[in-house]
Amino acid sequence: MSTAIKPISFEDYLAQDEVADLPDARHEFVDGEWIELPPESEQNDFLARFLLFALASSGAIPLRQLVIHTCELEVPVVQLGTPRNRFPDLVVLHEKHLSLTQRRLTITLAMRPPLLVAEVVSPGDINRERDYQAKRAQYQRRGIPEYWLIDPEAQLITVLQLEGRQYALVGEFRGSDRLRSALFPAISLTAEQILRGQV
Repeated sequence: MSTAIKPISFEDYLAQDEVADLPDARHEFVDGEWIELPPESEQNDFLARFLLFALASSGAIPLRQLVIHTCELEVPVVQLGTPRNRFPDLVVLHEKHLSLTQRRLTITLAMRPPLLVAEVVSPGDINRERDYQAKRAQYQRRGIPEYWLIDPEAQLITVLQLEGRQYALVGEFRGSDRLRSALFPAISLTAEQILRGQV
């Protein structure tokens, strides 16, 4: 269940090293209020950790540029009720982010966008709408080059690539289909490997 915290502006929040009114947990800033996020499910956490391991092991992405669950991403508010910040399941940082995030792992709108964001889709209509529509619109507007949706319930991985200002479908991958990534063509993973968490 979400808990609202005493209002504080997003700018004030970013300007402080610590905010006394916010407990040590992840929060989304929605319509002027901070809403505490629930913990990740075991399955989502495992799939994000596996993807980090697989991508780092491939040699395509340096381990230091891979972050799960803890990278705060400032995003445009595209409609009322959508957060000003997100904590994607997996983020591939740009190399320049490493020096910019020494104080806190927050990618603001003033910084270049991350290279790739992946979300593990949780069951339920609300979660699916959030990942497939709301987050897609925000990540698209933020200019993130690739967005991956890992959907265990549908046994499907969707890869989107930014073309101009909109995401275009690179592919929907199932079973033994090999994922295609324009940014990381050296990645050699099948949908099944990612969804099962087995190389």
